[in-house]
Amino acid sequence: MSAETQAPESSSNGDQVKTHLRTCPLCEAMCGMVVKTEGEKVLPPIRPDRDDVWSKGFICPKGTTLGHLHEDPDRVRVPLVKDENGTFQEATWEEAYARCEELLHGVRDAHGTEAITYYIGNPAAHNFSISRYVGALVMLSGVQMGYSAGTVDQWPKNVSSQCMYGNSWTFPTPDIMRTQYLVVMGANPHASQGSLLACPDVLGEMDKIRERGGKCVVVDPRRTGTCDHADEWVPITPGTDAAFLLALCHVLFDEGLVELGTMAGHVNGLDEVRALVADWTPEMVEATTQVPAETTRRLAREIAAADSACVYGRIGLCNQEFGTLASWLIDVVNLLTANFDVPGGMMFGNPVAPAMATLNFEEPKEPEFGRWHSRVRGAPEVLGQVPVSCLSEEIMTPGEGQLKALVVVAGNPVISSPEAGRLDEALPMLDAMICIDNWVNATTRHADVILPGLSPLEQPHWDEMIWSWAARTAGNWSDRIFDFGDRPDEWEVLVRVGALMGGQSNDDIDEKTIDDGFFSGICMFFGLDPEHVLSHYDEGGPERMTDLMIRVGHLGDRYGENPDGLTLQDFKDNPHGLDFGPMVPRVPEILHTPSGKIEMAPPYITADVGRLHRRLGRDDGMVLVSRRHVRSNNSWMHNVKVLVKGKDRCTLLVHPDDADGIGLADGTVARVSTEIGSIEVPVEVSDEMMPGVVCLPHGWGHNLDGVQLSVAKEFAGVNNNLLAPGELVDEISGNAIVNGIKVEVVPVPA
Repeated sequence: MSAETQAPESSSNGDQVKTHLRTCPLCEAMCGMVVKTEGEKVLPPIRPDRDDVWSKGFICPKGTTLGHLHEDPDRVRVPLVKDENGTFQEATWEEAYARCEELLHGVRDAHGTEAITYYIGNPAAHNFSISRYVGALVMLSGVQMGYSAGTVDQWPKNVSSQCMYGNSWTFPTPDIMRTQYLVVMGANPHASQGSLLACPDVLGEMDKIRERGGKCVVVDPRRTGTCDHADEWVPITPGTDAAFLLALCHVLFDEGLVELGTMAGHVNGLDEVRALVADWTPEMVEATTQVPAETTRRLAREIAAADSACVYGRIGLCNQEFGTLASWLIDVVNLLTANFDVPGGMMFGNPVAPAMATLNFEEPKEPEFGRWHSRVRGAPEVLGQVPVSCLSEEIMTPGEGQLKALVVVAGNPVISSPEAGRLDEALPMLDAMICIDNWVNATTRHADVILPGLSPLEQPHWDEMIWSWAARTAGNWSDRIFDFGDRPDEWEVLVRVGALMGGQSNDDIDEKTIDDGFFSGICMFFGLDPEHVLSHYDEGGPERMTDLMIRVGHLGDRYGENPDGLTLQDFKDNPHGLDFGPMVPRVPEILHTPSGKIEMAPPYITADVGRLHRRLGRDDGMVLVSRRHVRSNNSWMHNVKVLVKGKDRCTLLVHPDDADGIGLADGTVARVSTEIGSIEVPVEVSDEMMPGVVCLPHGWGHNLDGVQLSVAKEFAGVNNNLLAPGELVDEISGNAIVNGIKVEVVPVPA
């Protein structure tokens, strides 16, 4: 069998109608789909695969538009090189690579490697080639300081995991399919499915929790669509989740509800946590969080009393003032209530194929932060990065080490990063900018060269990272549907650009040799003979890498050592996927701390509690939070008309009491301002907001000169990151604060 699951049909024009099975690559839900094609066209509609062992027929609106993405007339299909007049011209791959060499080597020769950097965007995590080969680009480049979307949406979780478990990519995830009590904080599965939670139908699972007699609670400044599937909505002041969680912990200790259960012998720091939360009573934080003290006490008791429970927090907890404290405390609450590493609690995914980022290449050691600082702001390094908002000042500020060249991989930071307007001003100052991307968007319009990648349907698919936090152990392979001709594969583009950044010339670069070396190094990490392993394959690239990781995984055959073990071929032979059951306890196996235990009170994090204490009682007035929509995926699906047409979704949500006080009404226009800028946006009055909080979607603002996105420009919206000051960060992670920003809101005269 293969991904083409039925005999081709003949169409009226003679082309064959073929049916393909695919896994959607857009988010952590990883939904199975049925795609029909006629020649080079996708036949609508794309339907869910009801026989998919993982998603079982679930799909969201975004997944049905992969054909639109593939056929988008605005998609870049050949390299674009900017001429002396600043206009993009189509070029051959040889011409584009030659221009990349000229630009990058010019910067290296004049200013050194320290003048070159890169930015990695969010789609890289879901892309078949980029997820596996962006590390090769970084290593080949020799660049010491890079930037990513991680410091906008998740770095606090990486920091807490590094400190607690010894690996920044070891994330516990809720066993949502078996729990009896679920608390959702700073997450909206109604719009985003899961985040660091791979589950195909999170809302359906929430309904099942309630059907089996359990309870779901949502803690959020906004009554999102997720609340429609919950028993209780608890409004909370943006940015104060850590104070609420400290109060929960206080109640657990104060009322004798702490029980470590199976983790009792695997945890350090219980006494330190007890002392830390001793003064954090629900009454002390009530005025700041706006969560009634009795509600906090009741929720603590309910979590402790439940047969199983998960407290789950995500992006809204990360990109706020105390993101690391909040991310850490989520895990602490689960530990204190015996809801950690047990069925129905927070558990660790057990992927068929381990992800590269989760491998421990070094011996356990105490975490180190601030090993170096950014040149201009002096921002401390955290897990190898500084805030992405540093990028603009490093380009604009003269002096030794000034950035002169930037490579952007699948990212649009002019839309998605804080103080976006300043970055938009900075990018034209670069001597060289290379983008690997499929569209001329707000960021890539500044590039000297755009190297196009592949559409989702032109490449195979097997999620590399996402299975690491999946609710079940499963796997699903997708063959590519369309050939991409004589264009290079995306992994080859990454390898070549990385080598050019590192000073190699085009004439000396051999992608296959580099790939074999990269692959051999991974083989040696697993104690395998590279020559023996390489003999199993005719071709390199990410498919070979996927087979390797399946073979070395806990179910794999390890090249004949376990004849009954899995290989990639097993998944190719089972196009609806293979499922191996729910998560299983994995502590202490996953721990990589020097003590071999979970560090529940890491000093780097607990030292930040004093900063939170000083925030208590502060009145910020009106504050802004962001939101997303089920038909939107950050900034890059707004060029699909079926997703953006209809009711305007780029609106400012305002509570009725605030609207009356300010003089706003539905459909009027408000001016929203911060210390760095202002935008004008239509108003939508809604009691889904708690008073004192307004809400804008992120990822919009496509009406910039040079953007070649015909649909997105028609539905441009406004960019909320024009309001986010770049220096506003969670101090100990460097993550941007884009939720809980102080704003002024006034009506715009008609």
